[in-house]
Amino acid sequence: MNKKEILTKKLASLAVRVGANVQKDQIVVITSDLHAAPLVKFIQKEAYLAGAKKVYVEWNDDELTRNYYTYASDETLQEIPEWNLSKMRYFVDQHACRIVIDSKNPHAMKGVDVNKMMMANRAIGPKTAFFQNHYSSSKSQWTIVAYPNDEWAQTVFPNLTVDEAWDKLFDAIMYTSRISLDHDEKEEWKNHTKDLENHSKKMNAYNFKTLHFENSLGTNLDIELVQSHIWAGGGEMGGNGVYFVPNIPTEEIFTMPHKDKVNGKVVSTKPLNYQGTLIKDFYFIFKDGKVVDFDAKEGYEALKSLLDLDEGSSRLGEVALISYDSPISNLNILFNNTLFDENASCHLALGNAYAMNVVNGTTMKEEELVKLGYNVSLTHVDFMFGSSDMKITGYTHDGKEIPIFVKGNFVF
Repeated sequence: MNKKEILTKKLASLAVRVGANVQKDQIVVITSDLHAAPLVKFIQKEAYLAGAKKVYVEWNDDELTRNYYTYASDETLQEIPEWNLSKMRYFVDQHACRIVIDSKNPHAMKGVDVNKMMMANRAIGPKTAFFQNHYSSSKSQWTIVAYPNDEWAQTVFPNLTVDEAWDKLFDAIMYTSRISLDHDEKEEWKNHTKDLENHSKKMNAYNFKTLHFENSLGTNLDIELVQSHIWAGGGEMGGNGVYFVPNIPTEEIFTMPHKDKVNGKVVSTKPLNYQGTLIKDFYFIFKDGKVVDFDAKEGYEALKSLLDLDEGSSRLGEVALISYDSPISNLNILFNNTLFDENASCHLALGNAYAMNVVNGTTMKEEELVKLGYNVSLTHVDFMFGSSDMKITGYTHDGKEIPIFVKGNFVF
C-alpha cells in the first residue's frame, strides 16, 4: 500500500475501534458519499474484523440529492416510504452503531429552492425524529469522520490544482484526526479524550449558573445553563454501556443552555454551511432564549429558513467551548465544513439539545427534559463565534465570578 492507502486504513481503524467502538455481533450502518468509497471499503472490512454481525452501507451523492430537490414534486418531497421507516426502526431496535463519513461539496445545494428543502424537512422530520433522537441521545454508538472530494477541496484551497487541493485537504484531515505514519492514533486519542474530560470535570465542579461571552466583534451574550447540567467532551458512554467518540476530530467540551434564558448578541466568526449553502458574516440577537433579530451578508434566505423550520430552531440547544489555541485553529484553514470549523472555535447550536448534557437525561421522557429547559427541534446546527480575544466569565449560583476564557483560551 502507498502512504495515502496506509493513512486511510488507519482512519478506518480509528473510526471502528475508537470512534464507534464496534462490539462483537453488533450491526453497523455506514452512511457515506460516493467520493469516500476507498474509506468505506476499509471501514467495512475493519468492522467485520472487530466482530460486527452485519455491515450495511447507505450511499449519498450530492448531484442526486440536488436533482431530487430540484425536480421531484412537492408531494414526493414530503413522502417517506414505510420500508425506509421500518429499516430505521430495525437499526434502533438492534442498537446498531452508525459511522457517518462526511465528504460533501459545501456548494452542492447553492441555488436550490430553500423553501422546498424546508418543506421536505418539516414533513419528514417528525416521522424520522425517533431515529435521530436515538443517536443524538447516545443510546447507541455513533461517530463522524471525514474524507476529501474534489469540489470540497477546491473551496478550501482555491488557488491549487484539483489534485493538489485534494492532497492538501487529505493531509489536513489526517493531521486533525491525529493520524500519522509513525504514531499510534489509538493511544493519541486515549490521551486526547482524557484531556478533554479533565476540562469537563473542572467545569462541572463549578456548576455555573450563567456564562457571559464578549469580544471586540460585537458579541455580548448571557447564557443561563440548565440546572443539573453536565459538561461533556471527548468520549461518551452510550446508553448500551459502550464508550465511544462521536466526532473525529474533536476539541470541544459542551453542555446544555436553558432554551428560554439566553439574552444578547452573538456575532459569527466563520461561515456556516447549511444544506449546501454557505452563510457568511451573520449575527443573532436573542431575547428570552429566542432569536428576535438577525442578518447575514450572504445566505440570508438559507439562514431564515433555518430559523423558521420550527419553534426550537430559533433557540439554542448547545454551547461549546474550544480554546483558540488548538490544533485545528492553528492550521488557519477555513474548511467550509462544520465538523472541522466547529472544532476551531467556540460555537453554539441552534435546535435540538442533547439529553446526555443533564443528569439522568438519557432516561427521562421528553416532557421532563423540556421542563428543565431542554430545547426540542427537528434540527441541530452549529455556528462558530470564538475569537482570539474572546472573554468568558462564569457566574456560580452563590454569586462568585470565575474567569473561564481570557484572550480566547481556557485559564484553567
